[in-house]
Amino acid sequence: MSEAKSWPDTIRAGECEQHEPLVRRVLAPNPSPYTFTGTQTWIVGAGNDLAVIDPGPTGSGMSIGDPPDANGAGHVDAILRATKGQRVAAILCTHTHRDHSPAAAPLKAATGAPIVGCAPLALSDDGPRADSAFDPDYAPDRVLADGERISGDGWTLEAVATPGHTSNHLCFALVETGALFTGDHVMAWSTSVVSPPDGDMAAYMASLSKLYERGDRVYYPAHGPAVAKPKQLVRGMLGHRRQRERQILRELEKGTAVIPVMVSHMYKGLDPRLTGAAGRSVLAHLLDLKARGMVRVRPDEAGREEWELA
Repeated sequence: MSEAKSWPDTIRAGECEQHEPLVRRVLAPNPSPYTFTGTQTWIVGAGNDLAVIDPGPTGSGMSIGDPPDANGAGHVDAILRATKGQRVAAILCTHTHRDHSPAAAPLKAATGAPIVGCAPLALSDDGPRADSAFDPDYAPDRVLADGERISGDGWTLEAVATPGHTSNHLCFALVETGALFTGDHVMAWSTSVVSPPDGDMAAYMASLSKLYERGDRVYYPAHGPAVAKPKQLVRGMLGHRRQRERQILRELEKGTAVIPVMVSHMYKGLDPRLTGAAGRSVLAHLLDLKARGMVRVRPDEAGREEWELA
């Protein structure tokens, strides 16, 4: 979730751009405050067969937000143009938000490739979603566990389990080059939204620490620019989350008891369209602090949740 960052993209939606010999991307037409310039579908391989990572939205490409994502129609055709003359051997999904996985089914229908990667997720949320809603129709042919691999002509992708943004989130490591496709877990343009009940701050922090211990050369996220200095970015993200936690504890010390007031104090200059996302991340921090015995919650006279130090 970004407060004020811009990144002029180098390609238009539907175009294909080469990033390194084994990696190219196709940008989906679904820009929004939550998807930045749009979902980036990554194509891996330079030989006879390919892998497609995060095929993106299809049809309306709708997600909950104000305004909703732009139309994602035509993105499958763009992927097929980019892969013409080569066989799509696998369609991989990092997680099942609607800006990532819905195009897997029509792409499978067009190519015959299996859908591989994260587990399906069916979730009934306990409040308004601030990021993309989940894809209820996602149906993988194979679910990858942490460390499992899938290979093709000159490429090998290894699943790296990174729960937190969602419980089913995976990153994919390109073994031959040291690149890591990070989905929504780590992005340079923005911090990831962690929205309970499926989003979990403790799991997210543990997954960040897990990536920090790795030696990946470059990150290719699903939104925004590639990350040339992964350790530096992840270290900064861990520090940012710890700073947010300290801010929340200071707000509670001052007697601030409700999340909307915390957000107004903590997120100065925030795009009003992102207020809901900020509130969900604050809630995720509070739930983590509650699990650690540092805060507690109680209902006020109107039945609303009020938070206080334990």
